[in-house]
Amino acid sequence: MKLTMAQAVIRYLNNQYIQRDEKENKFIAGVWGIFGHGNVAGIGEALEQDKNLKHFLPRNEQAMVHSAVAYAKQNKRMQTYACTSSIGPGATNMITAAAGATINRLPVLLLPGDIFSRRNVGPVLQQLEYNRSPDVSVNDCFKPVSVFWDRINRPEQILFSLPEAFRILTDPVATGAVTLSLPQDVQAEAYDYPDHFFDKRIWDVPRNAPSEKTIIAAANIIKNSSRPVIIAGGGVLFSDAEKSLAKVCNHTGIPVVETQAGKGAIPWDHDQCLGAIGVTGTSAANIISRDADLIICIGTRLSDFTTASKTLFQNPDVTFLSINVSPFDAHKHSSVSITGDARECLEKLCDILDAGGFNIADNYKNVIKDQKAKWDQEVDRIFNLNNKPAISQGEVIGILSNAMNKEDTVVCAAGSLPGDMHKLWRTVNGDQYHMEYGYSCMGYEIAGGLGIRMAKNKGDVFVMVGDGSYLMMNSEIVTSIQENQKLIIILINNHGFGSINNLSLSLGSHGFGNQYRKREHQTGAYTGDKLPVDYAMHARSMGINGIKAQTKQEFESALNKAKKHEVSTLIEVLVDLSISVPGYEAWWDVPVAEVSQSNKVVKVRKDYDQQIKQERDY
Repeated sequence: MKLTMAQAVIRYLNNQYIQRDEKENKFIAGVWGIFGHGNVAGIGEALEQDKNLKHFLPRNEQAMVHSAVAYAKQNKRMQTYACTSSIGPGATNMITAAAGATINRLPVLLLPGDIFSRRNVGPVLQQLEYNRSPDVSVNDCFKPVSVFWDRINRPEQILFSLPEAFRILTDPVATGAVTLSLPQDVQAEAYDYPDHFFDKRIWDVPRNAPSEKTIIAAANIIKNSSRPVIIAGGGVLFSDAEKSLAKVCNHTGIPVVETQAGKGAIPWDHDQCLGAIGVTGTSAANIISRDADLIICIGTRLSDFTTASKTLFQNPDVTFLSINVSPFDAHKHSSVSITGDARECLEKLCDILDAGGFNIADNYKNVIKDQKAKWDQEVDRIFNLNNKPAISQGEVIGILSNAMNKEDTVVCAAGSLPGDMHKLWRTVNGDQYHMEYGYSCMGYEIAGGLGIRMAKNKGDVFVMVGDGSYLMMNSEIVTSIQENQKLIIILINNHGFGSINNLSLSLGSHGFGNQYRKREHQTGAYTGDKLPVDYAMHARSMGINGIKAQTKQEFESALNKAKKHEVSTLIEVLVDLSISVPGYEAWWDVPVAEVSQSNKVVKVRKDYDQQIKQERDY
């Protein structure tokens, strides 16, 4: 079959399927791409001729990868998109989002255009000339943020690279951003490809189970514990293990705390659900975890926010038991590790524990019940401050959380919102809450919301975004209109980078460089008037509805209108900066200047030196 390399790539993508639990679907749902020199005559021509693989036109290359990754996460890694770009800035725009995909263990296929393989016309427009190797281009920057990288210098090389790329994309242990750099001349070269290369291929995702010996050993560790706690990570959701987790909790009484990626693994009102853990955790989760003698980690990579920079677990006799599909993650914290699918492991553990009649002691149950009740009261307090007429960020979260139904989804990524939402959001299932917090990438929110919307058939998609992130990337509002995908965007206006401003203040500084104010000519500081940005008007200029709200009543009214509208709506909410959601029983390691002319910084450094002593060494 004589095809150009680009035509062969598209034909191959269109015949790749994935299967788990006897459920089969096409793995690549379509191709996002902005065309320029480097892909317009190759991949662009191939997509134009092929009517089976749909093309989507974004406004920013970073944003299109965010959309693809959010789509993959919403589909629990069982479907994703490919993304193509021109050479040069089109390609490097994708690097930030590629890093996010790899950090979050989410599959996305990147097909950046590249410089001429035959070299004789170089340097071409946008080519980086690297005088130590003519084979280097800006696409080499993808190497550290990709789980697989290759440059296709001959058209027949895809016969080997594409199967390897899909093996990795569909592997829950290895998955992330896969990059195939496609030189623009090679894309257009033809080759006689074997017909069977384009046969339908099904990539099976097995539910790997650990050995019986390993499970029995883990069950014995649990039976010998007195204050166990489960950390539910994103692996619980990716494995569809929510029911199995609830079954374990119901049978044993063991409480559950949640990471950002695992939030919604168990309903918020379940008796054993203590909510978020770590730096952005609840008082209930952190107090119980602090004294626990066994930490059962399920599908979590144990980031510093989850472990409070390794200061959270203070029981001197604490043991870590980790269940993870990835051996790399399963062995963290010197854990007793079980490598396998979360659902399979939980089911086998439950059978053994149930047969042995294991259940936590009544006094531990009472402590859990008491801490949960106190936290629920604290959330109710934050949701109902009634500091009229102003509205706080916590109240905005409360109104929206209470207004959501089980088919809706909220998305967020950066700023102070993720921490407050992690603590306060009352999730009833894992599809309701979508947080990109592995990379906490500003600009993900709207693009990610679009990807989620495209993955869902029912419910609304609510995008929670600060004014800082909105100004970084709002371009995909236009794409949402083009694709007729409705979003409800809640823009929290705090006139700057509110999260880092507060962090700066907590470290003894003065919020330097974080407020959206005019520069004072005399002092050179950003202490002048607030910048007069009208976000609602800006949204209307791009073709969606724009509403302003400054009180609880105005926000509730705007939310009701947005839900009834058929097109996207942005609600700009001016929040009271003096009211913030506190932290609860956790610390985050942010190094403070060891010497400073500021007395406040010196004082904070002394506190820091004491706190760092609490960090675990392993």
